Amino acid sequence: MHRREGLAKLTGRERYVDDLPLDDFLWGMTVRSPVPRGRVTAVRFGADVDWSAFVIVDHRDIPGPNEVILIERDQPVLAAGYVRHVHEPVVLLGHRSREGLRRAVRAVEVVVAPEPPVLDFRVPPRPDQIQYGRDNVLKRLKIEKGDVERALAQAPVVVSGTYETGAQEHVYLETQGMIAWLEDQVLVVKGSMQCPYYVLSALKHALARDESRVRVIQTPTGGGFGGKEEYPSDIALHAALLALKAGRPVKIVYDRGEDMAATTKRHPSWVRHRTGLTRDGRLLAQDLEVVLDGGAYVTLSPVVLSRGIIHAAGPYSCDNVRIAGRVMFTNAVPFGAFRGFGAPQTLFACERHMDVIARTLEIDPVELRRINLLRDGQTTATGQVIRDGTDRVAVLERALELSDYRAKRRAHAAFNETHAAQRRGIGLAAFYHGAGFTGGGEVHLNSRVRVAGLADGRVEVLTANIEMGQGTLTVFTQIAAERLGFAPQDVAIAEADTGRVPNSGPTVASRTTMVVGRLIERACDDLRSRLEVDAAVRGASLRAAIVRWHREHAAERLVGDAVYERPPGISWDDANYRGDAYGAFAWATYVAEVEVDLATYSTRVTGFVAVQEVGKVLNETLARGQVQGGVVQGIGWALMEECKFRDGAMINNQLTNYLIPTSDDVPPIHVAFLENPYPHGAQGAKGLGELPIDGPAPAVLNAVAAATGADPRAVPLTPERLMAIADFGLRSAE
Repeated sequence: MHRREGLAKLTGRERYVDDLPLDDFLWGMTVRSPVPRGRVTAVRFGADVDWSAFVIVDHRDIPGPNEVILIERDQPVLAAGYVRHVHEPVVLLGHRSREGLRRAVRAVEVVVAPEPPVLDFRVPPRPDQIQYGRDNVLKRLKIEKGDVERALAQAPVVVSGTYETGAQEHVYLETQGMIAWLEDQVLVVKGSMQCPYYVLSALKHALARDESRVRVIQTPTGGGFGGKEEYPSDIALHAALLALKAGRPVKIVYDRGEDMAATTKRHPSWVRHRTGLTRDGRLLAQDLEVVLDGGAYVTLSPVVLSRGIIHAAGPYSCDNVRIAGRVMFTNAVPFGAFRGFGAPQTLFACERHMDVIARTLEIDPVELRRINLLRDGQTTATGQVIRDGTDRVAVLERALELSDYRAKRRAHAAFNETHAAQRRGIGLAAFYHGAGFTGGGEVHLNSRVRVAGLADGRVEVLTANIEMGQGTLTVFTQIAAERLGFAPQDVAIAEADTGRVPNSGPTVASRTTMVVGRLIERACDDLRSRLEVDAAVRGASLRAAIVRWHREHAAERLVGDAVYERPPGISWDDANYRGDAYGAFAWATYVAEVEVDLATYSTRVTGFVAVQEVGKVLNETLARGQVQGGVVQGIGWALMEECKFRDGAMINNQLTNYLIPTSDDVPPIHVAFLENPYPHGAQGAKGLGELPIDGPAPAVLNAVAAATGADPRAVPLTPERLMAIADFGLRSAE
C-alpha cells in the first residue's frame, strides 16, 4: 500500500502550519532571558518603536495558574520575575509585520540581576547554586536485583568504565509552529504537534478554560522525533495568550535559529559501569550509575530516566543488578523527549562497555554477547521473565551473516597492516527496546479509539494519534481495511481534532501501531457487533450492512468503540521498580563498518547492517524507512552532532555549524527483519520507531575501537575527540 499522504507531500500540496491562509492576523514572537539565572529587575521597551501598534503579553495576562502542566508544575508559561535558563520566555509581542516584529523583539531589554548558575550536571553544586530541593536532583530512581556487592566481591574479574553522551538537536524538517484564534468563544489552537491532548491539558490549566471552550487540531507535521511531544504546549500557550488579548488570530512559527536555541534536546548523560564476570565472560554482577542533565525544568525527565535505567543493563541475563539513576537540575534550556528517550544513552554505555570487557578478557566480543543474551525463562534487570519465544542469538547470527562479519575482520586486519593513512574496522551492538508506556502507564492513559460507520458504507477511524512522517495514516488504514475486508479507499482517517476524536494517547513510545492499532482492530470488531452481523461478514457485504443500518437509524451514529485493556500476565510494581516493564520488547543487532583517516582523524561509516525482530512487519517499506532513518540519526549522534554550549546557551544553533549527516555521509544500510508475532499487537506487531536509534552509536564506536586500538567512550566522536585519545602506533587493529 502506498503512503496515504505521500503524493500530497511529493507535489507540495500538503499544507503545514505556516502554509495555512489567515485573514487579519498577527505574527507572534517571544522576548527571552539573556542570562541563565537571576532576578528580573526590569523590562525596557526601546524608545524608537511605536509600541501602541503591538500587542504585548507578560505573566500578568495569564488567566489561570502560570504553569505549563505536564509531570510537574514547575515551569512557568512566562517568567514572573525570575529566570532559570537562557532563552526563557518573558514577554510576548504581536504585530502585523513579521519583519517589524523581529525589530521590536530586539528593542526589548530584559534586565536581570544575575546569580551563580549551575552549568555542569556532573559537578556537585555549591551552596549558592542550590535551586531545586537540597541537592538539585530532579528525580531519583533505582533498580535492584540480587546481591550485587557480594557478587562483585566474589567475581574473578571486575571491569569498570564511564561513558558519556552529548545533547542532540532534533532537526525536524518543519520548525515549531502554532496558530490560535477564537471561534464562537471557543479557543482553537492548530499546529505542529505529536500529542493534541497534552496541548489541550496545558491550555485548559493555564487559561482556566474547560474542555468545551478549547479545541486543539494537529496540522500535517514535518517531523517530530519527540521534539513535538511536550514543547508544543509552550508555543500553543504563547499563541493563545496573544490571540486572546488581540482578539484576532495569531501565528507563531520559529525560524531555525530560535528553534535550535530555545527548544528541548536529548538529555546529555554520564554512565558508570562496574561489572563482575567469570574469566570466560559470563555476567555475575552489574553495578551502574546513570546521571542525566535535565536542564532548568522537569519536563519529561522522569520518564526519560525511567526508560534509561530499565534498558541500562542491556539484553543480557545477570542475577545481580543494581542501577541507580538521577536527573540533575542545571540552568540550561530544559532537555526533553527525543527518539528512544533515555535508552540510547544507557545502551550506548552498555554496548561500548561490553567491548571494553571483551578486550580486557581477550575474548571475542561476539562470543561475550552470545553467552549472555537473554533466553526465554530468564529475567531482565527488573525481574521481568522473558517468554516471548524470540531467538535473540538468531538475531545476532543473522546480522553477522549479512555483514560478513568474520571475513571482514580478517580483511580489515590485512588492510591495516599495509595502509599507512587509513584504518578499517567493524563493530556490533546487541540491544532491545520496550514498546509502549512503561509499567502501568498504558493503564493510566486509558486510551480510547472509535471507528464510525458512514452513511455511504465506508468507515472513519477516530484517534488522537498523528502522522509526522512515520506512516501512521497508512498503517491505520491498513489495519482497519484488513480487519473489515475493505479496500483502502473505503477507510478514512479523521483529523486529529480534540473536538472530534477521543484521547487515544500520545504519539510516542513506539506505541502507535502496537497499542493503538490493536484498539482499532477491537473497535472494528465492536462496530461489526453493533451491526449484529456475523464475524465472517466482510467487504462489500459489510459495507451494505452499514448502509442499511443508516437507512433504518437515520438519527443515530454507528460507532464501534474500544478502550485499552492490559494484556494478561502483566504486573508492575512502580514503587520498587520491579516486574513487567513492557508488554513486549523488540530485539536487534546492528553491525557497522568504518574507515578512519589517520591524517584528519575523521571517521566514515562505509557499511551498515540492521537486523531486528519487531513482531509482524505490517508495511515493510515504512518499516525499512524507520530503520534507515534511525540509523542515519544514530550515525549523526555518534560522529558529528555536537551541541556546543556557553553559559547554558547553544552557540552553534545554525545548520552551518551544527553538522548532521548528508547523503554523502550515509553508507548502504542493509535492513532485515525476523518475525515473531506478538499476540497483543495489531496483526502481531510490536513497536519499532525508537529501536533503530539505540544501536548505531555503540556499533560505530566499537568499530572505531577495532580499527584504531583507541578506546572511545563518549559521543559524538568528533575528529578532535578521536585525536585526543588515539595512539595508532600501539597495535595494528583487528
